[in-house]
Amino acid sequence: MSRYDSRPGDPASYRDRKSDSGFGGGSSYGGGSGRSSSERRDQSHAGGSPRKSDLDGLTPFEKNFYVESPTVAAMSDREVEEYRLRREITVEGRDVPKPVLSFDDVGFPEYVMQEVSKAGFTEPTPIQSQGWPMALKGRDLIGIAETGSGKTLAYLLPAIVHVNAQPILAPGDGPIVLVLAPTRELAVQIQQEATKFGASSRIKNTCIYGGVPKGPQVRDLQKGVEIVIATPGRLIDMLESHHTNLRRVTYLVLDEADRMLDMGFEPQMRKIINQIRPDRQTLYWSATWPKEVELLARNFLYNPYKVVIGSADLKANHAIRQHVDIISENQKYNKLVKLLEDIMDGSRILIFMDTKKGCDQITRQLRMDGWPALSIHGDKSQAERDWVLSEFKSGKAPIMTATDVAARGLDVKDVKYVINYDFPGSLEDYVHRIGRTGRAGAKGTAYTFFTAGNARFAKELISILEEAGQKVSPELAAMGRGAPPPPTGFGGYRDRGRGTGGRSWSELKR
Repeated sequence: MSRYDSRPGDPASYRDRKSDSGFGGGSSYGGGSGRSSSERRDQSHAGGSPRKSDLDGLTPFEKNFYVESPTVAAMSDREVEEYRLRREITVEGRDVPKPVLSFDDVGFPEYVMQEVSKAGFTEPTPIQSQGWPMALKGRDLIGIAETGSGKTLAYLLPAIVHVNAQPILAPGDGPIVLVLAPTRELAVQIQQEATKFGASSRIKNTCIYGGVPKGPQVRDLQKGVEIVIATPGRLIDMLESHHTNLRRVTYLVLDEADRMLDMGFEPQMRKIINQIRPDRQTLYWSATWPKEVELLARNFLYNPYKVVIGSADLKANHAIRQHVDIISENQKYNKLVKLLEDIMDGSRILIFMDTKKGCDQITRQLRMDGWPALSIHGDKSQAERDWVLSEFKSGKAPIMTATDVAARGLDVKDVKYVINYDFPGSLEDYVHRIGRTGRAGAKGTAYTFFTAGNARFAKELISILEEAGQKVSPELAAMGRGAPPPPTGFGGYRDRGRGTGGRSWSELKR
């Protein structure tokens, strides 16, 4: 039996939801003192402990579910330090729990463990190993980890435990768990994981994002869902239209907070968070830790744990081989075709462009030249984006061009190559783009076309390459020192002539 299945003496003991209907049972969560959560939050100290008056009328709720296993309890301080050092785990905070070594050490409910087993996981990733006990203790949490590190399950499995300990939803109640994400693609992928791991305990979820009709989303909210995964803009729309409310939210996740700030969502994030009770548990996830992200965390988190996997400094996944080739703008397309001829073996190849127009133009040209390419960007309808992703994941169209809408949150397990046709506008986006390969322990390769117009990024790019043990070309090193770019050529790739000569991909395979 799980350590969470029975907690004698707890007013909201862990319950088996498999027999729950999802409704029924009164909810004691009302409006309380008559003041909105926003008013209560505005009167509390930013980033500090909520005053007792801020909690007037709010029903207390259970959020500490962690019971340390005998195996973990037996670990000496030295063993804990060695384990964290080996897995590049750095922690901050008061009374930080020891990391768990195995799934059994966490004590998740049996039906959650069955899903973990079905997924084929053998051991927790570093962020899960340290993040799970932190999250289950009910404290606020800052998690800094690169993409593909397993952070989605690091917050979703504790969310399932949290939901199951709360009073059942009553008609008109909003969600218990709210996950904010920057893009539709990431939100949909989080929902897939929430469905997979929450289905056995009959936890319902919905995904709220723009670009699609509101009707199905409204119906889900009106029926009642324990978990809402949302992009900020559409969620505010739903709140202002009174299709849902955040009075029941006690577990808040901000996923890829750095990306949400990059996309200008800070006002929407603040508007949403100010409607949530101040004593909620907040989990704040980011791949990088710029000052803007730190300031936002200080405003909305109280006494948080902090866990960093690797370094909080910007760095790339070491499992990715990085090639940077200095060329001129007008050489890019021919260089791309030559590269595809060298590497195309039916594996998935993701090509990043800066603009939607460029994305469509290059895709059209590739298809005219016989390459099986499709494109995805923000101007396409959600239905078309879903179809393109499906074709890409299935391998029917193994080449996908994309703007940065796909740089974060795109979780295709076997992307073998990433090509930066256009260099992105920041080194953070560079790291996230190439992070679409080399996921979940796999190896990957990233190729980047670097022009004279990108010279201002040379020094930081060199730092990222050197930290990851990658080769820095003399041309790039010279640009990093401020020297003018050298005459451009085609670098280390074989020159196969111009284009494909009208040959199709199937002909190239033969």
